[in-house]
Amino acid sequence: METVRLTTAQALVRFLAHQYSERDGREQRLVPGVWGIFGHGNVAGVGQALLQAARTGEVDLPYYLARNEQGMVHASVAFAKMRDRLATYACTASTGPGSTNMITGAALATTNRLPVLLLPSDMFATRAADPVLQQLEDTRGGDVTVNDAFRPVSKYFDRITRPEQLIPAALAAMRVLTDPVETGAVTLCLPQDVQAEAYDWPVAFFRRRIWHIGRPVPEPAALERAAHLLRTAKRPLIVAGGGVVYSGAENQLRSFAETAGIPVADTHAGKGALPWDHPCAVGGLGSTGTAAANALAAEADVVLGVGTRYSDFTTASHTVFGDPEVRFINLNVARLDAVKHSAEPLVADARLGLQALERELAGWKTDDAYRQRVLELSAAWRRTEEECFAPGHGPLPAQTEILGALRRSLDDRDVVINAAGSLPGDLQMLWRARDPKAYHVEYAYSCMGYEVAAGLGVKMAEPGREVVVLVGDGSYLMMAQEIVTMVSEGIKVIIVLVQNHGFASIGALSESLGSQRFGTRYRFRDRESGQLDGEVLPVDLAANAASLGADVLSASTVEEFSGAMAKARASDRTTVVHVETDLYGPNPPGSGWWDVPVSQVSAIETTRRAYETYAAAKRSQRHYL
Repeated sequence: METVRLTTAQALVRFLAHQYSERDGREQRLVPGVWGIFGHGNVAGVGQALLQAARTGEVDLPYYLARNEQGMVHASVAFAKMRDRLATYACTASTGPGSTNMITGAALATTNRLPVLLLPSDMFATRAADPVLQQLEDTRGGDVTVNDAFRPVSKYFDRITRPEQLIPAALAAMRVLTDPVETGAVTLCLPQDVQAEAYDWPVAFFRRRIWHIGRPVPEPAALERAAHLLRTAKRPLIVAGGGVVYSGAENQLRSFAETAGIPVADTHAGKGALPWDHPCAVGGLGSTGTAAANALAAEADVVLGVGTRYSDFTTASHTVFGDPEVRFINLNVARLDAVKHSAEPLVADARLGLQALERELAGWKTDDAYRQRVLELSAAWRRTEEECFAPGHGPLPAQTEILGALRRSLDDRDVVINAAGSLPGDLQMLWRARDPKAYHVEYAYSCMGYEVAAGLGVKMAEPGREVVVLVGDGSYLMMAQEIVTMVSEGIKVIIVLVQNHGFASIGALSESLGSQRFGTRYRFRDRESGQLDGEVLPVDLAANAASLGADVLSASTVEEFSGAMAKARASDRTTVVHVETDLYGPNPPGSGWWDVPVSQVSAIETTRRAYETYAAAKRSQRHYL
């Protein structure tokens, strides 16, 4: 057997450079590069291996320097989302805090079912120098390190304590990364001494490998059961989730909905799968859904979920589907999701499943009255959208006015990115997406700080699109460092920084739950009350963004914002458009509920009243059995 002598880190770099994914005949690099921040745990291991690859040219695996370890995971996940889970980056970090900084990103990836390869450095496998810098000494066992915290948030976890262990571990890692059912964060812990240890590797380990990602076909009997149930429906509704987009099933969804006359509601991950102005499109569903989608869900007798995991926001905490006899059909590549809500499971690829359903239901269609009701509800909601977009609020513009101006400034293929705060709710209700990749809202983990870093990953995945990061001041303050990376790499992203001096979403939620916006505003501590309800803090986020190397444009009106967006689009540099909005809204009219428990007893009157409201809403909650 032919071998080559390399360190473990050198072998890993060489292996990763030869991994490819393939679907529908299209091949691409599975791991096109490595994000990293070097410290003593990886600088002489993975760092040396990447340097050697770059200097010798033997291996093509580019390295990108991040400014925060969590941020580089977010960038990798955003890249994977844009690439339909067919490619992702590896992330290397040093021991201790460098590695544990990636745990939040790992949780986000796994919750969203998006692939990312994490390479946290670990303590000495030999334990020759224990305890080393940044080592956790656990009295329960000598093999425990801080990296064990990755276990519950990883879909695959392994610790490479001998060089030869890399062979099965690396192959298993690629298997999980390319499995649409199992994918998520994949963690290979690399003790710093093992990274630098040499071994005679089989040359075959480094051959070009193509990981074929198939499209599971629906089982005929399951297809027949699903079609039979749909034929009985008088008021069916489709819920389009991220699986539609990852499968590339937009055309099949459109054809099926048109042919059968079924309205389509969407989740955050599924928005844009059907263009917003299509006659069957009724918008977002659930806690922050449109009045049209939620009204149809309340009446639906059969719900066809396509590629959705039915989060509590989608189901309005199990209250949005109101028909006592409602039945579900779930078309999903993962059986975990296909059987939710006691559904008829149709375990299959979304594209092939929709094609098969359309064939099976040939000649069947909803009646004229139902289709007319769908059109009327959609038209009414679009009038509401226009009212929200209309300028005139003052003295500061409303966030909804800014969203309207932003949408008017973008093309259909331009990407808007968001994850947390009040913006996801407004976006789900109001954003008009025609392209399935133009709406990039991470709402499985809803991680503050995702947005700016995600802008990097999205732009790297789709450099031909304009990428717009939409971020509130709360999320911006969590993590804005990757602006520096954008500048250093010459990657142009537009960042719309919405400044309202507080947590608008949680503040409004706090108020509705009787907690009086406590701890949600950025204020000085008042000397008399002792609370954080003094004057507004003199924080200048525009100056902060400029200090990180971005061009900055400021706006105080809707008209100034539109002008600033035009300048940002014309620029070839990363540009931050800073605009102040009203912390108190107004917000789009809601029609869904979200289960956030309220204190059952309280000395505060507002809390007692909120509990009465909560208890009344709770009575509508149900299991779908």
